[in-house]
Amino acid sequence: MNAIRILLAEDQTLMRQGLKTLLETEPGFHIVGEAEDGKTAVKLALQTKPDIILMDIQMPNLNGVEATAAICRSWPQARVIILTTFDRDDYVFQGVRVGAVGYLLKDVPADQLIETIRRVRAGEVFIQPEIASRTLRAALHSPGDLIEPLSDREREVLVMLAQGIPNKEIAGKLHIAEGTVKNHVTNILDKLQAQNRTQAADIARRRGLI
Repeated sequence: MNAIRILLAEDQTLMRQGLKTLLETEPGFHIVGEAEDGKTAVKLALQTKPDIILMDIQMPNLNGVEATAAICRSWPQARVIILTTFDRDDYVFQGVRVGAVGYLLKDVPADQLIETIRRVRAGEVFIQPEIASRTLRAALHSPGDLIEPLSDREREVLVMLAQGIPNKEIAGKLHIAEGTVKNHVTNILDKLQAQNRTQAADIARRRGLI
């Protein structure tokens, strides 16, 4: 099995070095880069395309939420785990909104951090149980999430989108123009208030839409 490639984004040198030391001792983990601010995190993420990005919230030159949003806009497949000392609902809510697929507090035990990295790498969305019950429900089930119901056609597109099928192939399967598919995808993202296709699929699965 290939090593899990990890990018560390943390402005505190001691914390960053500690994480690097911890993770490099774990078999199958490889640190591909270190960033001490948000702009560097974005640059390194897009250059190295790591399997996992561990992202601090409070950083200079773009905070963790802003950096996550920038990364996911340019690279929707990114898998970002926010790792922070802050358990404020708004940070978790914002992080999920912009594309983060994991959220842990920095006082989490080492074995849970390692397990979370492996689970997120495998495709799961993971928010620490101590905070998930209130924040994930608010992020994914608030009344304003679904601005209006999905049409039957949008649901068909959403199912294929969640399977990773590209727009051109969706168009062929549904016998419609590729431009029409793009319009449907835009409407789906708007209605689910998702930042990208990956997040839309995650939200749809959790809400039982597909």
